[in-house]
Amino acid sequence: MKKTIGHRGVDPKGETTYKKTTSSALKGAIQLGITHTVGSLSQKAERDVLMQDFYVVESIFFPSEGSNLTPAHHHGDFRFKTYAPIAFRYFRELFGIRPDDYLYSLCNDPLIELSNPGASGSIFYVTSDDEFIIKTVQHKEAEFLQKLLPGYFMNLNQNKRTLLPKFYGLYCVQAGGKNIRIVVMNNLLPCSVPMHLKYDLKGSTCKRRASPKEREKRVPTFKDLDFIQDMPEGIQLEPDNYNALSKTIQRDCLLLQSFKIMDYSLLVGIHNVDQACRERAGVVEGGGSEGAVTPDHRRPQAQKALYSTAMESIQGEAKGKGALETEDQWGGIPARNSKGERILVYIGIIDILQSYRFIKKIEHSWKALVHDGDTVSVHRPGFYAERFQRFMCNTVFKKARKFIKLQLFQRGIVHPKMTIQSSVTHSHVDPKTFVHLPNTNEDIFESWTEISQVTIKIPLLVF
Repeated sequence: MKKTIGHRGVDPKGETTYKKTTSSALKGAIQLGITHTVGSLSQKAERDVLMQDFYVVESIFFPSEGSNLTPAHHHGDFRFKTYAPIAFRYFRELFGIRPDDYLYSLCNDPLIELSNPGASGSIFYVTSDDEFIIKTVQHKEAEFLQKLLPGYFMNLNQNKRTLLPKFYGLYCVQAGGKNIRIVVMNNLLPCSVPMHLKYDLKGSTCKRRASPKEREKRVPTFKDLDFIQDMPEGIQLEPDNYNALSKTIQRDCLLLQSFKIMDYSLLVGIHNVDQACRERAGVVEGGGSEGAVTPDHRRPQAQKALYSTAMESIQGEAKGKGALETEDQWGGIPARNSKGERILVYIGIIDILQSYRFIKKIEHSWKALVHDGDTVSVHRPGFYAERFQRFMCNTVFKKARKFIKLQLFQRGIVHPKMTIQSSVTHSHVDPKTFVHLPNTNEDIFESWTEISQVTIKIPLLVF
């Protein structure tokens, strides 16, 4: 018997199913339904969004033999529902998504099922142009999103730059007596940019470690304890980007807390630019090898949606005249790891459709009896937001005030625990003056002054 996770399963032929509907039938129904709803919506005049627009549900029946409104198809009879079509049209316009682009992305080419969907029991599809993610959601989540729409609308009007999910559509496919609800969202981790590391972070340490089964995957999704162990020095950001990211997280957490939303995560994808270069060089030198993990050489095309890249979401701007400049259009936040390697960081807050309902209160009370109540991931919204923000801004992301340290690492000249003797030259220091640096890692680099046009000279190695 095939194993099922939630509503997701596998049929005898090996095809993924959701509520016993095959993935191919579901993808076909989604594309037929969205084609119809976007087309019919284009016939309606543009106007302001009214309060009642958030509660409208439109429905159309798709018989397999076709009708005067729908084409014939081979997916079996189904009904397609569109929630708040006028409101979501406004959301898409707010992010610069034209109806024809939305339709082309979702319906022109077959949807791609993600092979690493996670433990939620949902099915994820990505469009062939890397633009949108389609995710199945539970009834309670869809219901909560409907209630959230007026506040979501207000927030987007005030601030388009956010790490919160960008919801572009909410739909339902009724087939085989089952309701399959789906949301269309922005794609945080573009398939054309290979992720060398991926983390799902909540700011909790209670059992927050990737399972042995998860670790077997080609690119596992690690968790909080894994991050603390793997990257104890965190992700080093330029001061401006760090400040912008901290401000964005603070603002988003305040909003989530106001809606009593919790149990959300920060999805972090890391593309190691230097590692990718080494992998490419290895393949070229070795003549290539079957199954080698190498980056996709296609340069990601500019996304259609505005404010959709990680850099745009934190109000930052890609800048600098180094090697990272060529990756600016990839949309990741330029950063460095503790080895000084160049990385691009892709981030976004996910799983926000969890309100602090009675079941969550019961879950927290039980966990608090067994574990430390301050470390479990399910917690009251206010504490959850505060802990989330503190973990992300203090542990995960750090302000790299001394990029000289990173440049030395990058050139392989120094090791973090290595004591070095160097000369510091600038307009106020005699180039011949040697400075003996302290022994500890922190003291070595935190004691250097932040002065532009500083040149570090190592005996026999001048750069």
